[in-house]
Amino acid sequence: MSDFAENITGELNAMWRFALRLTASEADAEDLVQRTCVKALENETAYEHRGRLRSWLFRIEHRVWLNVLRSRQIRSNSSFANNQFSGIHEGSAGEELQGFQSRSAEHLDSPESNLNYYQLVKLVESLPDAQRLVVLLVCVEEFSYQETADILEIPIGTVMSRLSRGRLTLGKAVQNSRKVSNVAELDGGMR
Repeated sequence: MSDFAENITGELNAMWRFALRLTASEADAEDLVQRTCVKALENETAYEHRGRLRSWLFRIEHRVWLNVLRSRQIRSNSSFANNQFSGIHEGSAGEELQGFQSRSAEHLDSPESNLNYYQLVKLVESLPDAQRLVVLLVCVEEFSYQETADILEIPIGTVMSRLSRGRLTLGKAVQNSRKVSNVAELDGGMR
């Protein structure tokens, strides 16, 4: 195995997490990671001056996913399309959370932190796609704003704006859930 292929192998877990977030389906995520690896190996010479390997792979993965979505859209609009080829695989809620779980669930040491973790995962998953992807790339995968802009092929100002809106939305949701929790505790104590 070449050094380049070994380096790609070292990024498979991160690529899988990102693919699962993009697709919300294990089957689609597996296909996406495979297609990304093939594309990366075919274009090894293009990587030489591209910076960090992970951000280059994520950019390829995002492009491949957009192409898959376009292809599905064309097939679903065609008169020959049938149900097995149209749309995105529907995943269960548990399946959608699996990528986050594999990332850092092992460090959760109390039921409270476990509950908070899964509530936060649900909140992030409820963000609009554009904000969710930016929050995941910057906050979970720890890419810089510039790397995130390169991966998603958008201006850095758009990254900062989406991240800001995503963080505000998450902050408000956490604040609201705490208020509901406090009211429930008070209400429970009166009975």
